[in-house]
Amino acid sequence: MAMGLLPLLVLLVAVAEGAQNHHHHQKQQLVPAVMIFGDSVVDVGNNNDNPFSLVKANFLPYGRDFAGHSPTGRFCNGKLATDYTVENLGFNSYPLAYLDPKATGKSLLIGANFASGASGFLDQTATLYNAVSLTRQLEFYKEYQSKVANITRKKRAAQIFRDSIYLVSAGNSDYIQNYYINPMFAGAYTPPQFADLLIQGFSSFIQKLHGLGGRRIGVTTLPPLGCLPAAITMFGATESTDCVARLNTDAVAFNSKMVSTARSLEKKLPGLKLVVLDIYNPLHTIITNPSPNGFFETRRSCCGTGTIETSLLCNAGSPGTCTNATGYVFWDSFHPTEAANRVLAKNLLMQGIELLG
Repeated sequence: MAMGLLPLLVLLVAVAEGAQNHHHHQKQQLVPAVMIFGDSVVDVGNNNDNPFSLVKANFLPYGRDFAGHSPTGRFCNGKLATDYTVENLGFNSYPLAYLDPKATGKSLLIGANFASGASGFLDQTATLYNAVSLTRQLEFYKEYQSKVANITRKKRAAQIFRDSIYLVSAGNSDYIQNYYINPMFAGAYTPPQFADLLIQGFSSFIQKLHGLGGRRIGVTTLPPLGCLPAAITMFGATESTDCVARLNTDAVAFNSKMVSTARSLEKKLPGLKLVVLDIYNPLHTIITNPSPNGFFETRRSCCGTGTIETSLLCNAGSPGTCTNATGYVFWDSFHPTEAANRVLAKNLLMQGIELLG
């Protein structure tokens, strides 16, 4: 490792604290750029101009607590965990959605966000919702590489592709928006078989990204699926403090397979640093013991009645939308609030240290 862990940790904490100063001065970027792939947890607007997608967040109340109090396409009231991560890495602005018309020229030099709400490790999941599949996201990344090669020196472009941090979030939609509600999949695969199918998709994606030069890759686990407000509404939880146990069991089993697959990929692919970033335990801790982090509502989401509202069902006319989301763990029935994302991002920072070595 290029730097000792302790000085690096001190540096990271300093940078993280500096990020809270709202960019009053130029900070030192720890990496040249950040590339983001995946689903609605990290999407910043790639579905906005897709006339066939119903999975969008480019209208209020999404974004009401973001800079400018306007929606961007983020499935949140404010910042995503990846936004905080980008700040913690020393950036003054966020990688733009690749399909954003403004994502041109020098703005591409700090990276790009290819994620699309309702995408997954299975391309079929994206197809169901007219989302940008991970396969297509990789094609866009190739296109992105060509654009960067055209606007900067060859040596610098190569450094950007090699030394950037690559963040991947997928699997949520494969389960909640496909497997659990799609009789075709539910009838054809047991939960362990379906997990294996997704792991094949995960392994294939990482190998292709490595083939395109990605070396420092962080991939998030599944969250506690059974604790999402939508899951509690759709599948029931017996007690008011319970999550849906079988869904959480599926998530834990999948996460375990992801960790072992990541280890074997690291051995197989030269120069690869692949860190599995645990979202499950930090989020589960917030949900089961909310008060230490300032939360009081863990089962109902802020937007609407907190049952199944997400995307188009969470809109400016949604009845009962909370006025202050800071005490809520969930913004809509699938996605955390900015306040929860801030806590998650601190966890991700500590887990991802080795990507910076």
